[in-house]
Amino acid sequence: MKSKFWANKNVFITGINGFVGGNLANVLIRNGANVYGLMRNDNKKTFLFYMNFNKKVIIVNGEITNKELLRSFFIENKIDICFHLAAQVEVGIAAEYPFLTWETNIRGTYTLLEAIRESSVDMSAIVIASSDKAYGEYPIEKMPYREDYPLKPIYPYGTSKACADLIAQTYSTELFKMPIIITRFTNIYGPGQLNFSALIPDAIRCALGYDNFLPRSNGNSIRDFLFVEDVSELYCDIAKALSNNSKTLKGQVFNAGTNNGKTVKYIIEKIYNKLNNKKGLENILYLFKNNIEVIGEITSQVMTYEKVEKYFGWRPKTTFDEGLDLTIDWYIKYLKSIKS
Repeated sequence: MKSKFWANKNVFITGINGFVGGNLANVLIRNGANVYGLMRNDNKKTFLFYMNFNKKVIIVNGEITNKELLRSFFIENKIDICFHLAAQVEVGIAAEYPFLTWETNIRGTYTLLEAIRESSVDMSAIVIASSDKAYGEYPIEKMPYREDYPLKPIYPYGTSKACADLIAQTYSTELFKMPIIITRFTNIYGPGQLNFSALIPDAIRCALGYDNFLPRSNGNSIRDFLFVEDVSELYCDIAKALSNNSKTLKGQVFNAGTNNGKTVKYIIEKIYNKLNNKKGLENILYLFKNNIEVIGEITSQVMTYEKVEKYFGWRPKTTFDEGLDLTIDWYIKYLKSIKS
């Protein structure tokens, strides 16, 4: 992606130290944006710091629930565009610690939006990252999920994202008139995902012999995955379009997925076969047979990209095989570098 639109734009990313935030920052930097970001702590074991992108951005340390910090920062730096990616994203942690999750994901969202509103800074686009989990679970015959499906989450993480989603929609109405778009994207994978409780990085690390993979289900759950570079470009396309056409786009919701799901078992087989770890795969397939579906997680979800293609001309560029190859290569280098 190359666009003159971003040259000298002041762009703020909450969750810049996260997997998607770091990748998005990189794309924006390459396109000439002045990138600012919120970090809740000084954790330097992240993609942003590992790739030295932190040297090219201006970081403010603090909590997403600190309204005065955010309000002052927006005024001082005349922020043009905001991407709200900060969240507690682990489904398992959300089930164990719902209060923590709701504080970050719900309170964090309305605090951010109030800080923007009170700052009176004339932002041209505010992109709020909701989630496919906000929909809850529909029957397999209803896949892929569309934007007109009612939100009916059944687990704490999905509930937190649905609440944040609805709050953002309220701020986009004629009452507040804020230029907001809400995104509900599927699972995202790719270089830089250092949360090894996530399926793909965990499977790659284990297939490389760094640990033993422990299945949490019978492997029949269906998941949809988007490559992080494709997601970063879509975020940029959405914010650019919203900046240029706020009246038509503000308040709209956009899904993004691949229209095609893959079972967890298929994904594991792909990764282990690519890394030629047949013994490890045999053990995992045996464990799959003796497992049941994990409680607290949605069994199957696939998202459509029909609406984003219609509005922005976007569709996934990177096939799962291509993305997996790029991701595996990155992890091989990364894991060697931190071991040495």
